[in-house]
Amino acid sequence: MKLVLLLVFCAPAMNGMGFLELEKIRGNYLLAFHNKKLCRDMIVELNGSSDPLRLAYSGGFRAIWARHIFNPISKFETFNNGKAEIEKAVLLDPENAEIRLIRFSVQSNAPRIAGYKNNMEEDKKLIKANLQKMSSITLKELLGKLIN
Repeated sequence: MKLVLLLVFCAPAMNGMGFLELEKIRGNYLLAFHNKKLCRDMIVELNGSSDPLRLAYSGGFRAIWARHIFNPISKFETFNNGKAEIEKAVLLDPENAEIRLIRFSVQSNAPRIAGYKNNMEEDKKLIKANLQKMSSITLKELLGKLIN
């Protein structure tokens, strides 16, 4: 009976930004660099997000999308829009290690000309301090690719 009650009360929390949806977003973030259609679909899905973590992922996908664009002006505008979303997410939830991981991933892959590499050390420090709190296998995979 206690298990049933627990599931009844926890089920609403799994809607919206539930664990499975978040794992899908995380997994797609890892794939978007090489999958143009997936990247575009995630931008559409996350458009207008107000939740800081979803906003950070939206910005991350937009920054990745810039890689898939040929026109230099559009590439620059798209990257800057993504960067703005990430920075807004950091302002909304500055201690969120996952948001910082998204910003770190974008900054570590951004070309120098983009001028977006100024927070890498502080983000790396916050991420490392919170490693034990991250239980997602997908996040750990992203961490493995980024942080030594």
